[in-house]
Amino acid sequence: MKFNLRLQVTRLITIGKAQLQSIQTSLGKSVQSCFRFIKLQLSAVTKLSPQSTLLRLLALLAAALMAVLAIGGLQTIAQVNWSDPVSENSKSPQPAQSPTQSQQGWAGLPTVPSSPSAPAQSNATSKPAAKAPAATVKGAKPQTSTAVPSQPAAPEATSPVPTAVLTHSSLSTYAPRLESAPAHPSNYGERYAKDIFGKPVSNAPLIVLHETVGSADSAINTFQTPHTDENLQSSYHSIIRLDGTIVYIVPPEKRAFGAGNSVFKSSKGAEAVRTHRQFPPSVNNFAYHISLETPSDGYNDAPSHSGYTEAQYRSLAWLVAHTSVSDDRVTTHRAIDQSGSRMDPRSFDAQKFYSYLRSMPRPYLNQ
Repeated sequence: MKFNLRLQVTRLITIGKAQLQSIQTSLGKSVQSCFRFIKLQLSAVTKLSPQSTLLRLLALLAAALMAVLAIGGLQTIAQVNWSDPVSENSKSPQPAQSPTQSQQGWAGLPTVPSSPSAPAQSNATSKPAAKAPAATVKGAKPQTSTAVPSQPAAPEATSPVPTAVLTHSSLSTYAPRLESAPAHPSNYGERYAKDIFGKPVSNAPLIVLHETVGSADSAINTFQTPHTDENLQSSYHSIIRLDGTIVYIVPPEKRAFGAGNSVFKSSKGAEAVRTHRQFPPSVNNFAYHISLETPSDGYNDAPSHSGYTEAQYRSLAWLVAHTSVSDDRVTTHRAIDQSGSRMDPRSFDAQKFYSYLRSMPRPYLNQ
């Protein structure tokens, strides 16, 4: 279908160019005849009165000028490059938006090698991350599973933080293994200083917690696959494997597509930024998306599973400690989702996470 359409467009362009050349040739001959007529008339105007002579000259000059302008316009049209029809996949331009000059909040995150790694091999028994409740794409249709009531990621301020879960006495020296698995550029974008309406935005950084639902490798495969369909574009900034390894996928200064239809409710009110005319507002423009690899018994739409490993909680706390994001701006996908279909991260132990986090040094917190 696309081939036939391109062939028809090419034929129409070829016919149009031939017709333009024919018209240009005909007008050229007409202009030559017009100038010959003007030359003959000039010899006759000397016999007229001064007033008649002036009027006749003005009329002749106007006719000559119109003919010259017509030929010049056709030459300009003929010089346009008609040989490269617009691609069916080309995107309509968005309103001018300027990328943010500085990305406050992510300065403390460690850097890893940026060279693309080989695409990870997905687990054959894994559920693809793009179809799972956690891997939201910008315009995906909501799933039919019943959403679990939202719960805040952080425990109540008045609740004591238990220390029994702290099994290591030297968390400040904890250093997880780091990997780099860059997403394809089609699956992430720029952070903007203005929304699509030109209104400046200055939201404080936000951390959103997810889960992969399938294996980490399955999610990485999805993010490294080019997607021209914007409804399929998705990504996280990082994934934490079951063994605690942190996999960097999207640079923190870029906008990962982790939560399509989302709003964060803070003390300042509802926070969301619209960066695309075809999709609803989301937190993606100011969020850092972290996803926990789901245990194998959670590759489903059940409301819970066996939970995450101690290594994952430690690595998550270590990663968050390297940002300047405060505890009240760490949330879950379930808490910000507006579609009513997202419930990740399921079986997340918020108290365990915060106990690890609050035992680690946080040098960037007040910056």
